[in-house]
Amino acid sequence: MTSLASFKPQHFLWVVNDRIAVVRLNRPDRKNPLTFESYAELRDTFRNLVYATDVDVVVFASNGGNFCSGGDVHDIIGPLVGLDMKGLLAFTRMTGDLVKAMIACGKPIIAAVDGVCVGAGAIVAMASDMRLATPEAKAAFLFTRVGLAGCDMGACAMLPRIIGQGRAAELLYTGRVMTAAEGERWGFWNALHDAAALEAEAMKLARALAAGPTFAHGMTKTQLNQEWNMGLEQAIEAEAQAQAICMQTRDFERAYRAFVAKQKPVFEGN
Repeated sequence: MTSLASFKPQHFLWVVNDRIAVVRLNRPDRKNPLTFESYAELRDTFRNLVYATDVDVVVFASNGGNFCSGGDVHDIIGPLVGLDMKGLLAFTRMTGDLVKAMIACGKPIIAAVDGVCVGAGAIVAMASDMRLATPEAKAAFLFTRVGLAGCDMGACAMLPRIIGQGRAAELLYTGRVMTAAEGERWGFWNALHDAAALEAEAMKLARALAAGPTFAHGMTKTQLNQEWNMGLEQAIEAEAQAQAICMQTRDFERAYRAFVAKQKPVFEGN
């Protein structure tokens, strides 16, 4: 098992308090772009979360009024122009691996988005389990605006499931900005909060999740993602097995005993 409470990344900020990890990119002067190094370190961090015993929830926060401006033009896009196909595929697989690691990490991820949230930044928000934003948040899947396809890092699979096929197609073809009001109406943002309250609201939600049956939350995340590829009968059977596993946990027993005693259950994640 792995402890991440004292983890000191080189390419982003990371703090763990009360079993909640807060991660934020740390180039606010450039609206927090991603680099080759931060992509790789984020991928490895989310992979390690599977085994972390001291983190139950992750908040991916903004920094300096912005979430993420996508891949750095000078540090990523410029070098990509000179790579051969083998090198390009290695890069696109690495970026996709970040999304796969977020999906497979076993912990709920809350994106707290202010300001710019574009390109790979919009993908990171999309790959989170829940998304809170400010009215000033501007999300755009702007890959076509730099001559690329909209099918980046799982966008064509995931975005239609969140906002619908037609809306996703419009955003992915045009690369236009999705306003915060549109995003909330379409279900991309779970809620909008003023900038001064955004992180507090994200932490409030994170604390509620961390205080819940965290083993069961991990099971919920697994089923939410695995059932994309299942028929209804398979999904119902998978959920029957998942729920039977959760019924063996001490948290299930704690909830029952608390109910009988007319008390609020205190979950411990086992």
